[in-house]
Amino acid sequence: MADRITGGCQCGAVRFEIDRLGTASICHCRMCQKAFGNLFATLVHVEDITWTRGERAIFHSSDTNWRGFCKDCGTPLTYEFDGHVEIAVGALDNPNLAAPTVQVNAQFQRRCFSELGALPVKPADQQAKDAEWNASVVSHQHPDHDT
Repeated sequence: MADRITGGCQCGAVRFEIDRLGTASICHCRMCQKAFGNLFATLVHVEDITWTRGERAIFHSSDTNWRGFCKDCGTPLTYEFDGHVEIAVGALDNPNLAAPTVQVNAQFQRRCFSELGALPVKPADQQAKDAEWNASVVSHQHPDHDT
C-alpha cells in the first residue's frame, strides 16, 4: 500500500510503521548533537507509530526525555518526551517525506552550520573516483523497505 510510512534501523533489527507525519525540524541542542554524533538532529513528530520488528532500546538522556535506538547497530531512532514521539528523519525509508520546516534550539547551532551549503563540491575527476569506489562497496545495510 503506497500510503504506508515505514522505516527502521541500519541493520533491520528494528522496523516501524507510522500513520501520519507531523512537523519536521532540525534540532541544534547539545543532547541531539551527541545522540546523533552530528552537528544537529533532523526529527519529525509522528502519530500512531507501530513497531513492526524488534524493540528499540531506551536511553534516558534527561529527567524528562529519552532516546530510542537500535541496540544492535546503534542507529538513533527516536526522541521521546511527555507522550510525544519524534522519529529520526534518516531512519525513514523515504526521508524526503519529512523535509524540515523549522529549526529549534538555534542558540546551540554550530558556527559552521550556516556555511554548509556553500562548501565546494569535489572536482569531477574525484567524484568519478568516489563513484567507482562506492559502486565496489557491498552494503550490509538493511534496504529502504520491509523485508
